[in-house]
Amino acid sequence: MLVDSIVSSSLARLAMTIKNIMDNKAKLFTDGGSRGNPGPAAIGGVLYAEEKEIDRFGLTIGSSTNNQAEYQALLHGINLAIKHKIKFLDCYLDSELVVKQLNQEYRVKDQELAKIFVKVWNLLAQFDHIKFHHIVREKNKVADEMVNFALDRKTNN
Repeated sequence: MLVDSIVSSSLARLAMTIKNIMDNKAKLFTDGGSRGNPGPAAIGGVLYAEEKEIDRFGLTIGSSTNNQAEYQALLHGINLAIKHKIKFLDCYLDSELVVKQLNQEYRVKDQELAKIFVKVWNLLAQFDHIKFHHIVREKNKVADEMVNFALDRKTNN
């Protein structure tokens, strides 16, 4: 009887822990781009929790390089995840450079990129778990669409 009660209580706590983790787990897809490199630039991203979209963005950021825009998109997306109280985050980018720099496989040599890298790096402590994954552009379509939508909207205004 006592053993059953202890097991039942332990299972209930475990189930609650798993639910809390799942409630605070998300996937972030980001993209950045410029037309001209440097040139007019925009960032885009989508945040998913349990395969459901919970937020998205597409914003112009003035003149920038492609790599700067990629970092700015990730920075904006991470701040969005923090706003939504996400604690377990998997970030998906089609910029191999940014992913390898954040995974400490490449050094950040460019001073302007280093400034944004530090901003991103300083936010990592806000998460219990965060990982960066490189994906092919075809798997990042929604974020890419958000970038192009923002750039096209800016061009048409």
